[in-house]
Amino acid sequence: MTSRVMLISPAMSAALREARFDDGCPVDPAGLRLAEAAAGSLPSADRVLVSPTVRCRETAAALGLDALAVTEPDLAGLDVGRWRGATLAEVSTDEPEAVGRWLADPSSAPHGGESVSGLCERVAKWLETVADPGSGASASDSAGGSRPGSVRIIAVVEPEIVRAGVVRALGAPEPAFWRVDVPPLAATEFSGRAGRWNVRVGRALGE
Repeated sequence: MTSRVMLISPAMSAALREARFDDGCPVDPAGLRLAEAAAGSLPSADRVLVSPTVRCRETAAALGLDALAVTEPDLAGLDVGRWRGATLAEVSTDEPEAVGRWLADPSSAPHGGESVSGLCERVAKWLETVADPGSGASASDSAGGSRPGSVRIIAVVEPEIVRAGVVRALGAPEPAFWRVDVPPLAATEFSGRAGRWNVRVGRALGE
């Protein structure tokens, strides 16, 4: 059984534009229009999932996936604790040592939330689950379905989920998390099975 997992990053929002830790703000009108224009470019899927954030749910709706999408708690964005809603520049000014430690050590969580290591582990376990033929994906759940012998999943997720997935799928060291750029409305595709993934990174939707 081959699993095909497409992770789609959300459309542009004020938080993304301002390099601000997500505080539940909605997607920009321009971002919604771009998502709507890309709706017809998506393949059919056996399962559609979405991170439990406003901008991911709005992006899924604009892509025409809201009728099928199931909110997946395991795909929640990184919990940044007390830094939520602040910009990276603001936090760097107020807590420079804490930010330096956070960027240098994936196991640290000076904000009181989740560490990058914890996030990578959470996403890795999720990938293992969806790669399991017994995880619940079936043609009866599909919006058209995938090829026989394979399962296709589409998930609209926070950018850090994509980063963590790429790091773990490729067996890269966790500090590489900060070197994975994830633009808005980009599809990152994983194909294979647990422990043996091929990755196609950052294709703009609609291409």
